[in-house]
Amino acid sequence: MSKKIKVAELFAGVGGFRLGLEGWNNKSATSGYEKELNSEYEVVWSNQWEPSTKAQHASIVYESRWGKLNHSNEDIASVDVTTIPDHDLLVGGFPCQDYSVATTLKNSKGLIGKKGVLWWSIHKILNEKENKPRFLFLENVDRLLISPSNQRGRDFAIILQSLNELGYAVEWRVINAAEYGLPQRRRRVFILAYHKTSEIYNQILESTPIEWILDKGTIADAFSISVENRKNYKSFKLKGDIVDISNEFNKGGNKSLFENTGIMINGEVSTIKSVPSYEGAHTILRDIILSGKVEDDFYINENELDKWIYLKGAKSHSKVNAQGFEYKYSEGSMSFPDPLEKSSRTIITGEGGKSPSRFKHVINTKEGYRRLMPVELERLNMFPDNHTKLDAILDTKRAFFMGNALVVGVIEKIGTSLQKKIDGTF
Repeated sequence: MSKKIKVAELFAGVGGFRLGLEGWNNKSATSGYEKELNSEYEVVWSNQWEPSTKAQHASIVYESRWGKLNHSNEDIASVDVTTIPDHDLLVGGFPCQDYSVATTLKNSKGLIGKKGVLWWSIHKILNEKENKPRFLFLENVDRLLISPSNQRGRDFAIILQSLNELGYAVEWRVINAAEYGLPQRRRRVFILAYHKTSEIYNQILESTPIEWILDKGTIADAFSISVENRKNYKSFKLKGDIVDISNEFNKGGNKSLFENTGIMINGEVSTIKSVPSYEGAHTILRDIILSGKVEDDFYINENELDKWIYLKGAKSHSKVNAQGFEYKYSEGSMSFPDPLEKSSRTIITGEGGKSPSRFKHVINTKEGYRRLMPVELERLNMFPDNHTKLDAILDTKRAFFMGNALVVGVIEKIGTSLQKKIDGTF
C-alpha cells in the first residue's frame, strides 16, 4: 500500500466523513460493509463540538467508535492550530452561515469574518499551518451557491477567493445522492481544493476548465455528468480581495453567477449547469426498512392519524406578521405515507419523536402506519447498523444525528477518486 493519506476531520458529527474515507472495519459503505475498501486514508485528528448543548452527544458517539486518542471535543474556534497534527487532507461539513467579511486579516490580527462563522475556523487552520494540507474536501447545503438573497453567490465567492489567496484551486458539484442510485434524495454541494504544491493543481493547469469539469476531474470520475453544450458555460474573474467581494460581488443580482458545477484556479471561475449521467441500480426505501413488527412507540395511534394527514396535506390560509401585515400562506401536499418504491426524502434533524409532523417519514406496513426506526435512518445515510446506538443516547437524538449527517456513499466515491489522483504524488 502507498504512504497513508493523513486526514483531519472537522465538524465530525458522528463520523460520516471518516466512514466514507476509511470505511468501517476496512469495509465499504457502498457494499453494505461487506467488501474491502482498500483505503489509504487515516484520520490523525478530529474535532466535534456542539455549542448549543452541555452534553456532547455526537462526540460521545464518535469516541465510542474510534476512541478518544487524537479526538478534540472543544470549540474549534479556540483550538490552538499548532496542536493540530500535520495532515494531507482537511475534511468537514461546515454550517451554512453569513460569511460576510468584517475587516481584513492585516487589520484584525486574524479575525476576518464574523465571530462564530465556522468557515473562518477552516481558514485559520489553512492560513496558520506551516505545512498546509494539500487537499480539502468539504460539504455544505446547496444554497451556499445562491446566498445571500441581496448578493446571490457572494458567500461562495468569498470562500473561493479566500482559498485562491491561500494558493488553492477549487472544484465543486451539487450532488443529489439518489440520482446516483443511493438511498436518499439529499442535495449537497461538495467542494474539493488542491494546493499549488500538489501535482493535481498542475494537472488542472494543463487541462481546459471544461475538460476538468466533465472528464478529467476528481468529481467527474466519481459521478458522471452531461451537459447540453460544452461551450455553454460561464467564466469570470474574481475581482478584488475578500473584503471587496463581500461588499460588491453580484450586488443587487437576482441570480447567482455559480451553476451547480464548476472550477476556480488563479481566480478564474468556470461554471456550467450539469445533469447526472447514471444508468445503474437504485436503492429504494423498501430496501432499507426492517421486516416485521418493530417497537410499539414507532406506530402511529389511530386517534392521531388525522393530524398527520392534515399536516402532510396542501394548505392555504391567511396569516398576520409582527407588523400587522396580512398575507396568504400556502404549501403543497406531501406524500402520505412515504412511497416504498422510491428513494427516501431528505432526513431532517426533527425526524425523531412521536408528535405529528409534516416532515417526518411515515411508512405503511402490515402492522400499521409507523415512523422510521433509528437504524433505518442510519441506513438512509449509509451508516453501519446501530452506529449511533448507545445506552446514553435517546432515539430522538439518534434521529437528530442523521438529520445532520451526510450520505456516506457520496464521500466514499469521491474519496476513492481522490485517492487515485493522489497516488504516486508523494
